Amino acid sequence: MEENKEFDIGQSDNKSGKGMGWYVVHTYSGYENKVKANIEKAIENRHLENEILEVRVPMQEVVEVKNNVKKVVQKKLFPGYVLLHMDADNNDAWYVVRNTRGVTGFVGPGSKPVPLTEAEMKMMNIGESNTVHIDVKEGDSITVVSGVWEGTVGMVKRVDEGKQVVTINVEIFGRETPVEIGFADIKKM
Repeated sequence: MEENKEFDIGQSDNKSGKGMGWYVVHTYSGYENKVKANIEKAIENRHLENEILEVRVPMQEVVEVKNNVKKVVQKKLFPGYVLLHMDADNNDAWYVVRNTRGVTGFVGPGSKPVPLTEAEMKMMNIGESNTVHIDVKEGDSITVVSGVWEGTVGMVKRVDEGKQVVTINVEIFGRETPVEIGFADIKKM
């Protein structure tokens, strides 16, 4: 008669052991948005809303000049990569992501996904709102606390909540010149 023994099968090689977190997958260049769309469709079809919370292709606004015309365009912050807020230890979630067309693999040693650290998440403004709220209005005096204009004192000429900047006049070559300063770089006096 055989005894019933419990076997500890351990973790599969594809697991991080970290559970829920922000993970990065490498994709074919130019396939980032297609991969994002395919993963989101798979989440919906397989009901993985609790295992894969969010899929991101981080973008940034860049000013391009072509034929002497300035144009603001959206560029990928990390070409060839997609960020996922997911439980990488969940077999279904891991399988869906890993087998999505265009995905070459998770970022990490071997095939083990490694979640982003708190410092990496903070550096990329992940998991928190990018919006800075500041109690400044036109006519207020401010001091620039960081950046190129650090130490400059000026009067707010305009506040742009959408771009998260204030416009102040700075003296350059003996002339008053309007300069945009980010909300995070100023302090009200």
